[in-house]
Formats: sequence, C-alpha cells, structure tokens
Amino acid sequence: MAIQRVGIVGSGIMGSGIAEVTAKAGHDVVLRSRKQESADAMLGSLEKSLAKQVDRGKLEAADRDATLERVTATAELGDLSRCDLVIESVVEDLAVKKELFEQLDEVVGADAILATNTSTLPVVEMAVVTGRPERVCGVHFFNPAPMMSLVEVVRPLTAADTTIAAVTAFAEACGKAPVEVKDRAGFIVNALLFPYLNNAVKLLENATASRDHIDEAMKGGCNFPMGPLALLDLVGLDTSVAILDALYTEFRDPNYAAAPALRRMVAAGHLGRKSGRGFYDYSR
Repeated sequence: MAIQRVGIVGSGIMGSGIAEVTAKAGHDVVLRSRKQESADAMLGSLEKSLAKQVDRGKLEAADRDATLERVTATAELGDLSRCDLVIESVVEDLAVKKELFEQLDEVVGADAILATNTSTLPVVEMAVVTGRPERVCGVHFFNPAPMMSLVEVVRPLTAADTTIAAVTAFAEACGKAPVEVKDRAGFIVNALLFPYLNNAVKLLENATASRDHIDEAMKGGCNFPMGPLALLDLVGLDTSVAILDALYTEFRDPNYAAAPALRRMVAAGHLGRKSGRGFYDYSR
C-alpha cells in the first residue's frame, strides 16, 4: 500500500521529530495530542527547527513553508481517520499504549497501519487488542529523529508481510535506513546499548572513576560521540529505567537490572536534560 497521510500521536520530542522527518519527505501529517495547547506547541517546535535549518543554509525557505503546510495539529483523535499510517509515540507504558491502540482501531480506516515507536515494549500485545493485528508493527525512530538515520521495523508474530513492506518503504522514503527485527524486548540497539549504559552507572556507584572520566574514557577510547552518562541524560533516566525493567522482565539477565542509583535519581525527579538535572546540571 502507498502511504501518503501519516498520523503521529504524542506531544514529546520524538513525536515532533518524527513529524518533521515525515513532512519533509512529502507526506501529509496530522499531529495529535490530548490537549490542543500541546499539539500547537509541537507545531511551534517544528517551526523553530525548520527556521534554524533555513538560517544555517540547510533548507530553502520555500521548502520550509511547503513542509509546514503539510502539517495539521489537533487534539481530536477522530482527525486521524483518513491516515494511511498512524505512529504512536506516547509514554513507555504498555497499559497506556494498549488503550490507545484500542481507540485508534475504532477511529482509523480498516486498511490503515497502526505502528508503535516503542523502544522495547512487546509490539504483539498492542497488536492483539485491535481488530487488525496483521496491520500492526513497530517503527522505532531514534532521538533526535531528524538526525538519526536508523529505523528499526519491528515484526510481531501477527504482522503481515505487506505491513512490514509498506512501513519499510515509508522509512526509506523518509531518507532513513530501516532494519527489520523480531519482536523481542530491546530489539537490536537497546538490547546491546543498555547493559553498557547500566554498567557505566555501576562504575560511578562503585567509585571506580568520576562521572567526567567515565564519559571521557568512552569518547576517547571508543570514539563515541557522547559518554554513557551524558547519553543517559539525553534519553531520560525514567525512560532508561523503564527500558531496563522491560529487558530484565523478558530475559532475567543481571546486566538488565537497573542500577540503584538510577532508581534513586528518578525518584528525586532528576531525569536528565528534560528535567534540567541528571548526571549533569542543565539548569544554567
């Protein structure tokens, strides 16, 4: 199937980033948030991002205007009814996502594909609450979506080949490099990445090295663009704990058991960049 009109549900950074990628690729986009104010804020974030690209000479003003004309912001779930593909990017909570998929199943056309941008939760559990499990899959963009080239296309047991093919073609049309992966917790990237991030926190807990030296070691020794503790701040410590918990629940591997310091920081509201404080202070 040809995907032209795309719905995006969720008002966070990922939702805005996916909207930018999708609209710049020529698709009509419907941004939906629970409140019109947050939907409008997403649109404002998109406008600022495109304006910066124009200022830096990376985007023509005419292309910016054309991209914005393709995007509609709404608080009404019913405005997604004519979408060929709907991507949810809400909180990493399986119960919340399952309820949303039930609602989307009633709203969008019978031939539309429903996709989740989850980074680790079981896609099949979202698929089976709908009347179209063969047309449900994962499409995991990475943050920041406009810059990161990878998209994990997640195939649950219930997905049809045509669904995976259509979403893969969509990702390619957005200029991304899709890889197909089975529906297992963490998929490819997070299953490999989060034991590394978690063990970096354990090194800090055990006073093996300082925060700065841990990050500098991985940047200088492995040529990574960012150290593990700074990366955890970017991802969000609450999101990171949720991912580790999902991985541990599925595999029971001690490497996936979240370091106690991570849980304490989340309890204190130190969530990383989005809260202004994590392993680093972003308030200044």
